[in-house]
Amino acid sequence: MINLSLKSLNQGLLEKKFSSVELTQFFLERVQKYNTDINAFITIDEEKSLAQAKHADTLIQSGKQSLLTGIPVAQKDIFCAAGWRTTCGSLMLDNFIAPYNATVIDKFNQVGAVNLGKTNMDEFAMGSSNETSYYGPVKNPWNHDLVPGGSSGGSAAAIAARLAPAATGTDTGGSIRQPASLCGFSGLKPTYGLVSRFGMIAFASSLDQAGPMAPSAEDCAVLLNVMAGHDEKDSTSINHDKEDYLVNLDQSVKGLRIGVPKEFFEEGLDGQVQQVIEDALNTYKKMGAELIDISLPNTHLAIPVYYVIAPAEASSNLSRYDGVRYGYRAKEYDDLMDMYFKTRQQGFGEEVKRRILIGTYVLSAGYYDAYYLKAQKIRQLISNDFKKAFQQCDVIMGPSAPSVAFKANEKKSDPLAMYLQDIYTISTNLAGLPGMSIPAGMVNNLPVGLQLIGNYFKESQMLNVAHAFQQETDWHQKVPKGVI
Repeated sequence: MINLSLKSLNQGLLEKKFSSVELTQFFLERVQKYNTDINAFITIDEEKSLAQAKHADTLIQSGKQSLLTGIPVAQKDIFCAAGWRTTCGSLMLDNFIAPYNATVIDKFNQVGAVNLGKTNMDEFAMGSSNETSYYGPVKNPWNHDLVPGGSSGGSAAAIAARLAPAATGTDTGGSIRQPASLCGFSGLKPTYGLVSRFGMIAFASSLDQAGPMAPSAEDCAVLLNVMAGHDEKDSTSINHDKEDYLVNLDQSVKGLRIGVPKEFFEEGLDGQVQQVIEDALNTYKKMGAELIDISLPNTHLAIPVYYVIAPAEASSNLSRYDGVRYGYRAKEYDDLMDMYFKTRQQGFGEEVKRRILIGTYVLSAGYYDAYYLKAQKIRQLISNDFKKAFQQCDVIMGPSAPSVAFKANEKKSDPLAMYLQDIYTISTNLAGLPGMSIPAGMVNNLPVGLQLIGNYFKESQMLNVAHAFQQETDWHQKVPKGVI
């Protein structure tokens, strides 16, 4: 059951091979068995999950089901879910029970999906290894000594260990695609504005984007069909025509123009990872696609630009956590100002405080023009690079991460080394483009992800291209030893 696709699970429910309650109970038992070792989930509420499953069974019996009705989906603990503890991986929100649903949660509820639980994550989505969570690090199911990637590391580990058939994640600079690469599954960051951010706890508002995480591209298409759509409650939501991302999955990739950026294959990329990516590109070539050399000349500026813009927006977004209205409050303080200081000092972790300080600095008088304004100008140059590239090609491909999963604590004391983990993914967030990572091979028994970057609102084409690769290869079907 753990390797069944979402379509197959749906078929099993319709044919009454199992009920939603039985399916949900099955995965809850897997979580109970393996989560102590992996630490993928922060909050499990069997009563709530099983109540949703019972309701789903009623919908199925009455013939009112959809593709995801009755299927458990793990939710990253960055999405508010009414009645559920929603922590964002931080002590600051340890006692916060969401009073409303994020739009993403609402959309899953509307189709009768089951909330399996809230997954672990880097604190306020700040990290590339899931080591900054207040609830402890998540372990990579392929090797417990290694990190799963971040910030959506809990969702990533849950999928890799088959603790959930599918999960949600968010991607601010690579936080869906990098863990997808390190844990060996398919993860998609949609075009900015395609999926509502309402009720998704903000890190960097102009970069954050929710997306699907699942074993295959087809599963991601099923999830995106539910997640995508205009939302009046989100001012950044784009009123794009509703699409069915399953319709074009089986189209041929013959004649597809694949852009290969030379900047993605320079110093810093592990040689064995590069070989896997080149083999994947050759697979596409054998399928009839054309490889075109392209250049994204401002790629090297993506990380410095990101680490000006993202912390600046974070410093603004996180100012609301002051101990007054909700969340953590310091137990002892002298006056209101002292309460602010001590609450934020105690409630935030080191990485969050580091980014708040950087962000406050670059927005301060005398430095705004020198840093933040200049970063926004370079951001436009990075976006222009992609616009020029897409005049030559249909989709861009390269590595999702510079290496396979690395050891826990290996980069924790070196923030710059950690930030470089997102070197190939950050530029798509700055440009607002869709990006995806799919399993493309193995190095030393660890997964390697191939990154696909599409033009704006080309998710359907990107999913088709990913699905075509997964029809030719079986890398997406590989599971860590001991999972089955």
